[in-house]
Amino acid sequence: MKRILLPVAAAALTFSASAQELPASSPHGELEQVVGLTEVDVDYSRPSVRGRKIFGDLLAYDKLWRLGANANTTVEFSGPVVVEGQQLAKGKYSLFAIPGKDSWVIIFNKNSNLWGEGGYKEAEDALRVTVRAQPTEFTETLTISFDDVKDDKARMDIRWENTRVSVGLHADATAQGIANIKEALAKPDAKAGAYHGAARFALERGIMTKEALEWAQKAASMDPKFYVLHTLALAQAANGQKAAAIATAETSMAEAKKAGDTAYVRKNEDKIKEWSGK
Repeated sequence: MKRILLPVAAAALTFSASAQELPASSPHGELEQVVGLTEVDVDYSRPSVRGRKIFGDLLAYDKLWRLGANANTTVEFSGPVVVEGQQLAKGKYSLFAIPGKDSWVIIFNKNSNLWGEGGYKEAEDALRVTVRAQPTEFTETLTISFDDVKDDKARMDIRWENTRVSVGLHADATAQGIANIKEALAKPDAKAGAYHGAARFALERGIMTKEALEWAQKAASMDPKFYVLHTLALAQAANGQKAAAIATAETSMAEAKKAGDTAYVRKNEDKIKEWSGK
């Protein structure tokens, strides 16, 4: 067969055309979740079952697993967190697991630039926690998600095949919230919303009730909307001023009725009954 020589430019064109982009068998996934005021970012590749037996077969029990496919799964925290009751500093970590039949060890490793288990060093572990393995509905593709996100807490769920493990996270936002309030209210142009938000934050957490009353009063004097008045009533009650709280709630309820907001009408009704002992 006669050999045909291509010019350099043509050869380069042929090579470039052959390097087409193809779908990955374990596609890349990312998710973000704010817990308290802390941002949590997870980056991972998502393998599928594809008719195979996964845990106890493809992935042997009690053996280290990268908790995903391709490049290692990573999780990054913008601030310090408590993981299953143990402290973990802010930073980016490789996420490993040692699956067991009844429980898993979840590992946060300081080396976030790994591929597979080969470069893993136990000495670089920042934290290990043990969580219970639970049966769940069949999940074809490895899925990491966040559930029960409330009160500065969240549950990070890892589901694949018929197994789910859950890792509890807690990122207390109280100290940062107070710092943010002080910064916002120190501004000469602080609006009613800033005072109202500060009062709500303190009341919801049961802290700084005296300051919450002052902030709620300031907000109500600047913008006496029904929801601001409701917060003022809550602050008055939190400071033992039940008669004043009832009067404020009645005003809030009347304004809510005018606005057609049945939810706030009901909230005020419930509080009036509670504070009046009826």
